[in-house]
Amino acid sequence: MNMRPQTLTAASEAPAYRDTSYWLETCQDDLTPRAQLKGQVTVDVAILGGGFSGLWTAYYLLRDNPGLQVAILEKDVCGYGASGRNGGWCSSRYPLDAGTLAKRYGVEIGHKTLQAMYDAVEEVGRVCQQEGFDAEYRQTGILSLARGKAQVPAIQAAHRAYERLGFGEQNRLLGAEEASEKVRATQVEGALHSPRSATVHPAKLVRGLAHAVERLGGVIYEQSSVTAFEPGATPRLHTDNGVLIARKAIVAAGEAYLTQQPRYRRTLLPMSSLIVLTQPLSPAQWASIGWADGEGLGSQVNMVDYFTKTTDGRILYGSRGAPYHMHSNMDQPWDAATAKTMRETLVEWFPALDGIAFTHSWAGYLGVSRDWTPTISFDPQSKVGQLFGYTGRGVSTTNISARILAGMITGKPTGLEFLPSVGNRSPQWEPEPARWLGVRYVQDGFARMDAAAKAGDPAPLDAPLVRQLSKQ
Repeated sequence: MNMRPQTLTAASEAPAYRDTSYWLETCQDDLTPRAQLKGQVTVDVAILGGGFSGLWTAYYLLRDNPGLQVAILEKDVCGYGASGRNGGWCSSRYPLDAGTLAKRYGVEIGHKTLQAMYDAVEEVGRVCQQEGFDAEYRQTGILSLARGKAQVPAIQAAHRAYERLGFGEQNRLLGAEEASEKVRATQVEGALHSPRSATVHPAKLVRGLAHAVERLGGVIYEQSSVTAFEPGATPRLHTDNGVLIARKAIVAAGEAYLTQQPRYRRTLLPMSSLIVLTQPLSPAQWASIGWADGEGLGSQVNMVDYFTKTTDGRILYGSRGAPYHMHSNMDQPWDAATAKTMRETLVEWFPALDGIAFTHSWAGYLGVSRDWTPTISFDPQSKVGQLFGYTGRGVSTTNISARILAGMITGKPTGLEFLPSVGNRSPQWEPEPARWLGVRYVQDGFARMDAAAKAGDPAPLDAPLVRQLSKQ
């Protein structure tokens, strides 16, 4: 069973990168690290981070500006972070839910934002096809289940928000019977069906993008951790063995890992997420479950849950992982007790799978801004570009963010600059230890609220405070 990720430092250890996640294990790509940055190199655009954010940015810069010199610095190998550890959803849902979008930015911007997200999902599929790599892209949709009557109001409220923004027909409410026909999970009282989303093999996507960037002339340096981030007229990224100098821009595209840079310490919160994966199911087991269309599944619990049907017939189950650690410490994403509870929960959803073996488990981090809104920005004075803060919905959101940022750097507007994330400056997270105390309190409150709902008990007395502290 694959457990917690390992940090590797030598190319001879490259095969162990496959142990990071099931996705990297099955990506069918050579994970031997590319060359490290050594000495002084000058390019037009220097990018920190070899995940979706950095690779999409490099891809659009190079595709639309032939001859531009672009280089990426990656701490490990491309896809080692969240891009190779996520649940495989390419979701049309913006990091802010539809109701919050409408309330905070108005109906027109909310509508245009959701339309842009639908387009981003399709753009990911188009690039896979155009560049000739198979990332197992499938437009399966999302099925948000109400498990128990207490969860029905949440899907009803979400549907009303979609109706207000003009997408009610594309996000359809299902009753208990129709929802159960789609997937035979326990306690199903209804669902919100959103067909315009997809699933992917994220490691095949990120590795395919890396090769596409290189075909377009980009250079990727791996096992090259950025030790200093230097804005200015001649911005540069420093590593232990070299310095990457940029003529036009340096780009911060490290998502949760940016919190290890002093300038981003309070910009993002690294939130742990954990995944468990079953062995392939038998035909009889699949027949008992249904789920023939392979939608991304989730319910309305506060601690978040998501299920993915892999192309080789497994069930992936993801949820929030380890509690937040002081000073955004990212050495301990794994939590064995949570993993055990997750394995039990999967069988609770699907009792016919009692006794099934789990072959993989892994954990990772996603980046959360203080107002749950992503950031896309470029400052011509400091020559710093930024894109981050996807709160777990980055597979699609990174694509649209990278297109916008590439246009900002090269002076070629995309027409997508209306997005709430463009120029967004989220509030800073509180300094420690206030941040640790607040986040731990909310995490504990959500767990208690979910436990009470599961037992049919009243919500804890402090539930309103927990919701207030955690709301988008």
